[in-house]
Amino acid sequence: MRKNARLLTASLAALGLFAAACGGDDGGSTSSEAPASSDAPASSDAPAADGFIAGIAFDTGGRGDGTFNDSAALGGECAAEATGAEIKELEANVDEDRKANLELLVEGGAKVIVGVGFMFTDPMGEVAAANPDVSFGIVDSVVEADNVSSLVFAEEQGSFLVGAAAALKSESGTIGFIGGQEIDLIKKFEAGYTAGAKYINPDIVVEVAYLGPAGDNSAWGNVDGAKEIAAGWYAAGADIIYTAAGGSGAGTIQAAIEADAWAIGVDSDQYLTSGDPEAQKHILTSMLKRVDVAVCETIKAVAGGDTSGGFKVFDLSNDGVGYATSGGYVDDIAAQLDEIKAAIIAGEIEVPTAP
Repeated sequence: MRKNARLLTASLAALGLFAAACGGDDGGSTSSEAPASSDAPASSDAPAADGFIAGIAFDTGGRGDGTFNDSAALGGECAAEATGAEIKELEANVDEDRKANLELLVEGGAKVIVGVGFMFTDPMGEVAAANPDVSFGIVDSVVEADNVSSLVFAEEQGSFLVGAAAALKSESGTIGFIGGQEIDLIKKFEAGYTAGAKYINPDIVVEVAYLGPAGDNSAWGNVDGAKEIAAGWYAAGADIIYTAAGGSGAGTIQAAIEADAWAIGVDSDQYLTSGDPEAQKHILTSMLKRVDVAVCETIKAVAGGDTSGGFKVFDLSNDGVGYATSGGYVDDIAAQLDEIKAAIIAGEIEVPTAP
């Protein structure tokens, strides 16, 4: 036998600004500390000035997506606990919301605003230029402006580790990767995952599919589509599938439950965010992309008086990416994975960024 989730919505018509209270950490992971590298944002744990407001502009899915946006939300809670800042949040439901939400957060008094996702690139460039006294951060993109911190990740490195885990755990010799939009960013996940799997087993078969082309935002919430692909692969013999497609990954997890197979989560520790004991039995591990750390450190830096922007890199060397150990399903291979991690950091393994 093989192998053996919206708290907030906001739009132009109805603003959902609210404050997050206290912080939390992704437990059960290999990396729970903030990055120590000089490339990471500077920070201060000193309380922010009275009335200090920070903003988080979520992309589609918002709080409750179980992955990318939820990780950013944890970062806001971390910053609130560390500095006493008030965190205001808005979610983009349609493309026009992104610029509007950034402007609304500025109008709401935010001194630092983080846009969660590359779709904020153009809107943030415009809003940052119009508001030079406000600091901004953008996840997964680069905006060249003095008041913008560009927060980028080595997703391929974390994906290499979960790919290695998949190869070490696969009994069938066939695994899968489901991506959201077929864009360079998500191809980094695919490239690392495939390379990690083949590092362990050069003969392993890695099935690959995407839920939509570039610009198809439905790819991030296509639960049924991911489930259909995953179910087909499981039926054909695949026993582990990694999905990097935002909320669509819930479909893969559901298919894994029905097939009594494994799923690999992404961004957040999905064993913890799923909240479903049955799902937890089928989540082998998750590739941790520490958006929470990036968001927290960006807000803390500005609250502490550091308003410098620039290019900030989060990778294995500063625990910006990693893999989750919740559930204990990879405990028996953790030593091997950590050896691979050390080799990547040392430059002994070069991880590709494109398939």
